[in-house]
Amino acid sequence: MLEMVRQSPKTPIQDAVEGSLKRLKTDYIDLYQFHWPNRGSYMFRQNWKYDPSKQDKKITLENMYECLVTLQDQVEKGNIRHFGLSNESAWGTANWLRLSEQHNLPRVATIQNEYSLLCRLYDTDLAELSVNEGVGLMAFSPLAAGLLTGKYLDGNVPKNSRKLINKDLSGRDNARSEVAVRSYLSIAEEFGIQPIHLALAWCRTRPFMCSSIFGATSVDQLPVILESVDIDLNEECLDLINETHKLNPMPY
Repeated sequence: MLEMVRQSPKTPIQDAVEGSLKRLKTDYIDLYQFHWPNRGSYMFRQNWKYDPSKQDKKITLENMYECLVTLQDQVEKGNIRHFGLSNESAWGTANWLRLSEQHNLPRVATIQNEYSLLCRLYDTDLAELSVNEGVGLMAFSPLAAGLLTGKYLDGNVPKNSRKLINKDLSGRDNARSEVAVRSYLSIAEEFGIQPIHLALAWCRTRPFMCSSIFGATSVDQLPVILESVDIDLNEECLDLINETHKLNPMPY
């Protein structure tokens, strides 16, 4: 599939969009997002061994342009309204933006990258790009796969939890992250709020954030999650969060 996309992205994108419309039983998609860069990515813990030296810049840029042309066709057909990226870097996003501007093609609206109190790779170059270019972050895993709720501490594996099928939560659960989680739980306790509310309310304070994507395994979890919308963290709380982050900058 990857080789086919490199040769011509038109058919795979067209098939994917039309397949989504059929499965969703809808006439159009408000926001259509690419899930993974064809050239690869440093997301999902790949940052520790990331090596872009084997990338072919010419092929990458040609593929981006062809994807944008195909997306324009989907916009003109009325199948999609906007498009976004996922697991993308600052260099990649900047080039998507440059090509769309040069050729009057659809512009990147959002980036869906992992972001939470435990994973703040987005805080530097991508943050600057988001703010200056108006491309908002849709943070996925804002609860760090459930770690920030505290439910996995001390070896606990709740019934029907993700950890039953993914022991280390894709590399997130380790001794370093446990130390950080305990620190954030202490902050939540000090300010009398639930850990889940601390994590989600903090995401809302970030200047580049447009939405947090959370997963609920039951309808009962939704009211608790949605309560975070009404919670604002004061400066003292945010300062403690920043101090904890300095001590535990990237635990996984």
